Amino acid sequence: MKTILAACFLMCMLVFPINNYGQNGHKNNKEINISRKKQKKKKVKLPKIDLSHWKVTIPAGKGKGGAISVSPPEILDYANNPVLKPFMYNDSTTGALVFHAYPTDATTANTKYSRSELREQMEPGDDNVNWTFAQGGYFKAKMSMGDVSRSSDGKYHRVIIAQIHGRLTNDQRDQIGQKDNNAPPMLKIYWQEGKIRVKTKILKYQGIDQEGILHKEAWTDDKGRTFEQEVGDRKFTLEVKVTEGKMVVSLNKSEFFVYDNPSIKRWGVFENYFKVGNYLQTRDEGAYASVKVYELKVEH
Repeated sequence: MKTILAACFLMCMLVFPINNYGQNGHKNNKEINISRKKQKKKKVKLPKIDLSHWKVTIPAGKGKGGAISVSPPEILDYANNPVLKPFMYNDSTTGALVFHAYPTDATTANTKYSRSELREQMEPGDDNVNWTFAQGGYFKAKMSMGDVSRSSDGKYHRVIIAQIHGRLTNDQRDQIGQKDNNAPPMLKIYWQEGKIRVKTKILKYQGIDQEGILHKEAWTDDKGRTFEQEVGDRKFTLEVKVTEGKMVVSLNKSEFFVYDNPSIKRWGVFENYFKVGNYLQTRDEGAYASVKVYELKVEH
């Protein structure tokens, strides 16, 4: 009798399998539909960034001064722009806007380094409208470092991730006989070996007159200051607040550098604009870096 029952049970198992797979080892339709529904529910994260007042420069193009720039409104469709895609794209998993750069022959006119970097435009599409320290400015960005290469000594390559860049008015440019409107960057913020380092410009000679101060040669870098906390590849928040004769830079609302020296007070002669992204500070062969920006806010 036991033998007969065992045989019946075995036949039932063959005719009515108790698992969710068919005879060919594939999941049944009900299980497949449930799996597809789960996939559809997966959320896509997008960066919280309004690009209507920013243009981007990327390391594509030809030669020194030939780097490609894209301004509003074209930049707003960056995700569908085949020229921008290799250098500026969304990371839908983390919700970041990624800026990728590596050394190329296509640079801006006043540098040997390549960049994938946003430049503030107070009037969309117009580089001629900028702000002064007297007008003031506020910058806030949530960021993180993505992949970054190392030099032959094993150290990570440095990347400038944010700036306040100076600019001559047309009258100032003509006054000193300069061919363009470029002035020094008052503020450079670096990602360096997992920490955030800040450098500013100072006058070489405080007694220089109002025309001499317009020349790049009148300025040099200060010694620089590095925030104590290490950010590594984790998210961090940078804030910069500018008022007449004063600049405050903060990291994660916990460390603050205050600049109110005589050089900062005299910087008011220049116009300015904010920059943010990936300005890779090397031309080493095979070098690369990616900078992630999650949130970006500017006020004046």
